[in-house]
Amino acid sequence: MMQKLFLIIFIWFSAAKDTVLCQEYNIVIKGGHVIDPKNKIDALMDVAITDSRIVQVAANIDPKGARQVVNAKGMYVTPGIIDMHSHNFPEVRKGDPFPDGFTFRNGVTTTVDAGSSGWRTFPMFKEETIDHSEPRVLAWLNIVGDGFKNFMNEQNTGDMDSKLTANMAKRYREYIIGVKVAHFEGPEWTPVDRAVEAGNRAGGIPVMIDFGGSNPPLSIQELFTKHLRPGDIFTHCFGQLGSREFIVDTLTGKVKPFVLEARKKGIIFDVGYGGISFAYSQAIPAMKDGFFPNSISTDMNHTSTNGAMKDILSVMSKFMTMGMTLPNVIQAVTMNPARQIKHEELGSLTVGSEADVAILTIREGNFGFYDYTGYKMEGKKKFECEMTIRAGKIVYDLNGIANPVIVTRRVQSSSTIR
Repeated sequence: MMQKLFLIIFIWFSAAKDTVLCQEYNIVIKGGHVIDPKNKIDALMDVAITDSRIVQVAANIDPKGARQVVNAKGMYVTPGIIDMHSHNFPEVRKGDPFPDGFTFRNGVTTTVDAGSSGWRTFPMFKEETIDHSEPRVLAWLNIVGDGFKNFMNEQNTGDMDSKLTANMAKRYREYIIGVKVAHFEGPEWTPVDRAVEAGNRAGGIPVMIDFGGSNPPLSIQELFTKHLRPGDIFTHCFGQLGSREFIVDTLTGKVKPFVLEARKKGIIFDVGYGGISFAYSQAIPAMKDGFFPNSISTDMNHTSTNGAMKDILSVMSKFMTMGMTLPNVIQAVTMNPARQIKHEELGSLTVGSEADVAILTIREGNFGFYDYTGYKMEGKKKFECEMTIRAGKIVYDLNGIANPVIVTRRVQSSSTIR
């Protein structure tokens, strides 16, 4: 009798060694190459989802009993992409896209609006955009009370109220992740200092800085050393505009030494591509100098989507063409921005976390990647999104790789953060 029992146990363990025991799942993603920087996974793995959660990441998960099986062979399975600099408030910024149209088709499950609303207009933004969006929408709150209605609006230092900004951030802390300064055309540090004060009042939330312009330009060395805190974000980091100081010395082709010191201090450098806020003349020498961005983002708005930027996958493709490795690119749109916005429950495929997943392919061919100046790089590889899963539901399936094909059109998140 004992011998028979030992034989049964031996057979069970032998089978379990290479195959996770069968159980019912909502979705099993089979045969994909999982890249999950937070959990240090870069290997062929399967992913199982039940309800809205990741429940298994392992080799050879048995799909028997799964409601849907996704064939991801030859594809990359990553955490849902986080675009931490976008604009999605068409009620105020006329023409800007509603988030649903430019997220799921690009693997983006979380988008962070960068200061389109301020303390006065955020409730409207929540009601009109956040509450009706399928992707998770978070926000940087503009230090200007009315937000980014227009460039003149953002020159009004009288509407930059640290206390009211902090109060709104604390009231809606599940949605507001930081404070934004943008487009100020002047030699004063008032917008930056009031934004940092608001961040401190709100419990130490970060500040994102988009320098506007000044003649002569304000010193970014002074910005980094005297005004910003570790964890604050310098967006449009590869911009080269005459009214702004840039990070690469155009005479030497090297990243300025104080920029490297700022990174050591903890200043975050974000792409924020936009329309005219990215130039190869800054990015290429910076990359050659070993200076890669902490995060890759789009500055998605109604002018950039049809220009050189297009979408986050195009921007990711450009950085891979310039020399970033595939894992580093994925890290710059998943784990890193999750840390930067202080929502580390996002940006990974950790078991138990909400199931936000992107399935990407890399097309091979001849591609032209240009910037707004007309400079073009030739690339051989380009990202494409095959599938996006948001809160455990397939919300985008380019080629019907799920069996059966069932696309959910309305996501109900189980988390407190939508």
